Amino acid sequence: MLTEWKRTIKPCVKLAFLMLVSLNMPSENILIVEDEELMRSILRQLAEGEGYRAFTADSAEAAIEIFATNSIDLTLTDIKMAGRDGLHLLDQIKSADAEAIVIIMTAFSTVDTAVAALRKGAYDYITKPFVNEDLLQTIRNALAHRRLFQENRTLRRELRRKRRAGELIGESDALRQVFELIEKVANASASVLIQGESGTGKELVARAIHAESERSDDPFLAVNCGALSESLLESELFGHVKGSFTGAVTDKAGLFRSASGGTLFLDEIGEMPSSLQVKLLRALQEREVTPVGSSTAIPFDARIIAATNRRLETEVAEGRFREDLFYRLNVVEIDVPSLRERAGDIELLVKHFVASFARAQGRIERPVSPAAMEALKNYNWPGNIRELEHVIERAMILSGDSIDLDSLSEKFVGEKNQTMDDLLTRPTLDEIERNYILEVIASVDGDKAAAAVILRIDLSTLYRKLKRYELG
Repeated sequence: MLTEWKRTIKPCVKLAFLMLVSLNMPSENILIVEDEELMRSILRQLAEGEGYRAFTADSAEAAIEIFATNSIDLTLTDIKMAGRDGLHLLDQIKSADAEAIVIIMTAFSTVDTAVAALRKGAYDYITKPFVNEDLLQTIRNALAHRRLFQENRTLRRELRRKRRAGELIGESDALRQVFELIEKVANASASVLIQGESGTGKELVARAIHAESERSDDPFLAVNCGALSESLLESELFGHVKGSFTGAVTDKAGLFRSASGGTLFLDEIGEMPSSLQVKLLRALQEREVTPVGSSTAIPFDARIIAATNRRLETEVAEGRFREDLFYRLNVVEIDVPSLRERAGDIELLVKHFVASFARAQGRIERPVSPAAMEALKNYNWPGNIRELEHVIERAMILSGDSIDLDSLSEKFVGEKNQTMDDLLTRPTLDEIERNYILEVIASVDGDKAAAAVILRIDLSTLYRKLKRYELG
């Protein structure tokens, strides 16, 4: 019985042990590049013995192909190889991924070359012949460095997302759709066109897309295309060379190149002059710009997000905006709703701005009276969120213990914000129509046929309305 128990339990214990070990073993992918078959085999065994997944290549060319098609956490490469050497491979890998971890192996006689590799971005080097444990420890240190870097980057992104959530305030269905689009397009490379009225927060949407993208660690640069003259805007976007015009005392890279790796936000793109629209289209098509005063095109790597408070479809139809540029920019369209379309978010926004200005002014938060909140909700908000922000800032300055109607300007207690009792005293639609019909009939001395012409209705329809309103 005991023997049978041992026979049953021992395999289970062994399996559990192997599972426990596997949970604690590394899972990173290592690319080993070595043209000597024996050394390549030894390095592979060492890596797999530590639990790493090992890819091997006997040349720089083969290594580049593996690196491009697999998720490689660390590359271990010899410097001296047949064909292209390890320094060339280092350059290629760093061009593809500036954050890639590369460890160089070199003989004592080529330590100077290894130092050069460090200047090119290699993480570390190890000399041959090496002690196995020294090599493995170098690999462990490098991968620990990579994990820490990735954790920090993830943390920074989460913090940016929280800031974005704090800026794009709202729970309405209209805003939720915007949030969903931001999530979907963040890591795409396609151009995005953001449309919406002035003051709706189009730049906040653009910044949120950038913050949630793989480009978030690189620059977010913005320019208002309607705020600069044509010549100044061209220089700002594409750059210029020294001496290209009066005042060009040095070369200037321009925003397209300065934003490389990140995002360039072209605000109020509908205001861009037609001649610059042609140059912008070419830049987007060729992914390169030609600085003012130069004939040399220079590539750039920036994602383009544009915004406008105009309907570009209308601008295209009326000949003020190029149709081909519109389609180049409008790969993904995001319509930002006006505050009128998300009135349910007003209370959340008011509380957010009250808290924000209280901190900025060094004051305690002021409660908002029900009457004041109702007035804010009933207002039409032609200036959208920007107008609301300014209203709350003013109210915080003028308020006493609370923000009430006296803290708001007169427009919030005027015609657009009548109380329900005031609204109930107004004439009904039927009363308005009845009085208008009477007024028209009186103006034509009772000639009902003439009145029907003025009212733009059939004579029979007029008689029905007269009967309905008991006008004889």
